[in-house]
Amino acid sequence: MVDIDVVPESLFSKVRNLLNQHHDLFSSAIPLIASENIVSPAVREAICSDFSHRYAEGWTGERVYAGCQFIDEVELICIELMKKLFRAGFADVRPISGVVANLTLFTAFAKPLDTLMALSVTTGGHISMAPLVGKSGVFLGGTAGAVKGFNIEYLPLDEKEMNINIDAALKKIRDIKPQLVLCGASVFLFPHPVKELVDTVNEVGAKLIYDAAHVAGLICNGYFQDPLREGAEAISMSTHKTLPGPQHGAVVAKAEHEEIIKRAAFPGMTSNHHLHNVAGLAITMVEMLKFGKEYAGQVIKNAKAFAEALYESGFDVLAEHKGFTDSHTLLVNVVNLKDKVGLGADVEKLLEKANIIINRNMLPWDVREGRHYTNPGGIRLGASELTRLGMKEGEMIQVAEFIERLLLDGENPEKIREEVKEFRSEFQKVHYCFESATKAYEYIKIH
Repeated sequence: MVDIDVVPESLFSKVRNLLNQHHDLFSSAIPLIASENIVSPAVREAICSDFSHRYAEGWTGERVYAGCQFIDEVELICIELMKKLFRAGFADVRPISGVVANLTLFTAFAKPLDTLMALSVTTGGHISMAPLVGKSGVFLGGTAGAVKGFNIEYLPLDEKEMNINIDAALKKIRDIKPQLVLCGASVFLFPHPVKELVDTVNEVGAKLIYDAAHVAGLICNGYFQDPLREGAEAISMSTHKTLPGPQHGAVVAKAEHEEIIKRAAFPGMTSNHHLHNVAGLAITMVEMLKFGKEYAGQVIKNAKAFAEALYESGFDVLAEHKGFTDSHTLLVNVVNLKDKVGLGADVEKLLEKANIIINRNMLPWDVREGRHYTNPGGIRLGASELTRLGMKEGEMIQVAEFIERLLLDGENPEKIREEVKEFRSEFQKVHYCFESATKAYEYIKIH
């Protein structure tokens, strides 16, 4: 329990101390969570600006608040950069998260009680794609069901290929005749078969949309796949994974969908839209324009090198026959460590003791084999943040060695933690951005 019955000055000091401790942790840790990244000092500056105090409801030039002339200009720059980098006819940067970006597209392209087809959470889908209650009667609380009342039908997964099963999906689309089909995932190793599905999706009168939350930074820099050219009507995204910006959301789409998406974003899904993060996203997109191709390419190289090193050490990294991954993410089955270390949550806790930050993750077959998301059979690892810190293939091999020594060799996590701190001491700046003297995790004091 936190004691809040103390003088305000003590609580103020406590919060500041905790913030400093958090920064100290991440400056000496190995951050491997695939859904996280770090922004540049320039983006941090924008996030701390007076934009964070202001409102700007509506579209640029059509606000319902005064004092927005500079806000409008920054947002227009952000929109134009998004359109350029994603080669899109339209962009909307008002969604405040990836979930709100998905809801914006759900609102634009479907009605309550319509049918959405997407991957299930257990096969890599995001909770925003899930129903309120699963088919087994288990309460899931998924966004698509809870907010839109959608009927959710699952896209079938080929567990060996770790991708949508094309033939089974085509048959199910013809049988179900959904209103929306959503490609994209939270565990996203390989490009989804957009061009293979889209004709059948259109034949049944549906729309295909694409959740690029995890892979937006790869896509806008010319890697992974090109959903709009492959037939998707629109792309939703969060902006802080492989796209290394502030925590926010965005939508890009074909130009013909501009009006329905604008109305869905406001007043449908947003009021004020966190203008400081729009400013931060604008700077991130400038960074991607100048440095993004090199950054995204290195992310993929690092993920592949990391996966190979772990596999050669004896870990069960999924999809070895396909080169493990084409993205920033790899998925590791840790069931064979059950007797020695435990399952996913146990592995997560042990690695954290060594300052190696990862997350547990369900495997597609976990439920079938009696495992639960609280302690599933897998872990998910991502290379985006370490790449932003300047690490390359050699460093990823070193990280794999730390994990091997801890999980397979049984070395003391306290000993490895000290080595991790020493290893991290050489990587204290954000790369692939404009030069700054501010360190990556430096706590900036204003008060």
